[in-house]
Amino acid sequence: MGSDIDRDHFSEDDYARFAARLDASVQALRAVLDRPGFGVGAPSIGAELELFLIDSRGRSLPLNRAVLAQTFDPRVTVEVNRFNLECNTRPVPLAGRPFTALQHELEDAVREVARAAAPFDGRVAMIGILPTLEEGDLQSSSLTDLRRFRALSAGIRRIRDRPFQVAIEGDEPLALSCDDVTFEGANTSFQIHLRVDPADFARTYNAAQIATAPVLAVAGNSPIFLGHRLWEETRIALFRQAVDDRGDPDADWRPARVSFGHGWARGGAFELFAESVAHHPPLLPIVADEDPHACVAAGGVPVLAELRLHHGTVWRWNRAVYDPAAGGHLRIELRALPAGPSVLDMLANAAFLVGLTLRLARDADRLVVALTFGQARRNFYAAARAGLDAELLWPSDDPPSPRPIRASDLVRRLLPLARAGLTEAGVEEHEVDRLLGVVAARVASRMTGARWQRRELAVLERRLDRRTALAAMLERYLACAAGGAPVHTWPIDG
Repeated sequence: MGSDIDRDHFSEDDYARFAARLDASVQALRAVLDRPGFGVGAPSIGAELELFLIDSRGRSLPLNRAVLAQTFDPRVTVEVNRFNLECNTRPVPLAGRPFTALQHELEDAVREVARAAAPFDGRVAMIGILPTLEEGDLQSSSLTDLRRFRALSAGIRRIRDRPFQVAIEGDEPLALSCDDVTFEGANTSFQIHLRVDPADFARTYNAAQIATAPVLAVAGNSPIFLGHRLWEETRIALFRQAVDDRGDPDADWRPARVSFGHGWARGGAFELFAESVAHHPPLLPIVADEDPHACVAAGGVPVLAELRLHHGTVWRWNRAVYDPAAGGHLRIELRALPAGPSVLDMLANAAFLVGLTLRLARDADRLVVALTFGQARRNFYAAARAGLDAELLWPSDDPPSPRPIRASDLVRRLLPLARAGLTEAGVEEHEVDRLLGVVAARVASRMTGARWQRRELAVLERRLDRRTALAAMLERYLACAAGGAPVHTWPIDG
């Protein structure tokens, strides 16, 4: 979905040709992954940061294409809604000081976006869900005016043929319907890409699935949507419903396009791509010129544009990535973390997740027996709902196993494992301790981004109405984030 396409209207013949090419691409992928030595290389990481553009009042600023035109930074691109932009970092080796390198890139890219937005009285907000969003900000007119986004919206509506229903429980439950995919743009995330050797993919992917819940519990930063106090990570519930192409999720046998997955990975990355093709109808039937079978037969590395495009419209919270660049390789895209509060907070979350994933991968064969996939999925949604107060299931050495444990206690137990995973991968100890120390302090103070927003809002509402208090809370959030300090150090000041 990162490149524009040449049209946004398609015939049934287009969909038939695309489906045939998907089948050919899946088989070509299998052949490539079976090649000895394919994708073997030193681990690396990269990141994607989604941003909100806001005006001087803290309201969404729907000028992403105009802002993009003011910058020549190739790392910056538009996203689904007119008030969203995305910054993409270059990959860096995992050994050494990778998170410091990412920090420099992210800070530089965000500064460039802020500079480009300034002529429009615009600013940048790094936050999971912008608390000042209103329903009028998420109408069909909010969609970024590019063919790929129009085609995405039309493709989902072609299959669904009825309004999207959004229903989220919480302190102030929310239920409403919408006619377009623009509610997706209410979510912004910080995504990490981890390069993995194909032979290690299944173990590492399963480890990431297990690790995501405790990391998400300590990373929450999306407690408010349309003025309602909901989950600690409301993005998780909202994104699933905002692009659900099933008419009736309770009656439709098809899996959701946004999901935690359907079971442990047993056969590596191939099965995840094959699942995307088997379970989900195409949305964007753009057929490229490449003959994947001929490319593989000639010993080349196929681009597999159709498969990668289709797989990019199936939004698993941890997603397999095939990249033909540099001789071809595989990555795991860790998609569950929110944007914000500060760059340091985001990198601390990333370090915890990457380190814990690498360390748990060593024991993944045992863990997928000790913890059912359904229990791992339950953990994920429990962490999104309740954050540090979530009760998670975790394997125990003594029966019965797994046993429930408070997320805050589990995070404390897992931090040493994350440290070992990072240092064994060659990350410098000072870098590891600096970032995991942020997570430890967050747990000790019980102050995540979501909790800070809730508490600051409660103080402000003693004297202000909800809408005014939300705007005031956002201004304090932005001021604290601009200072660069992690959220557990931010004052609560109404």
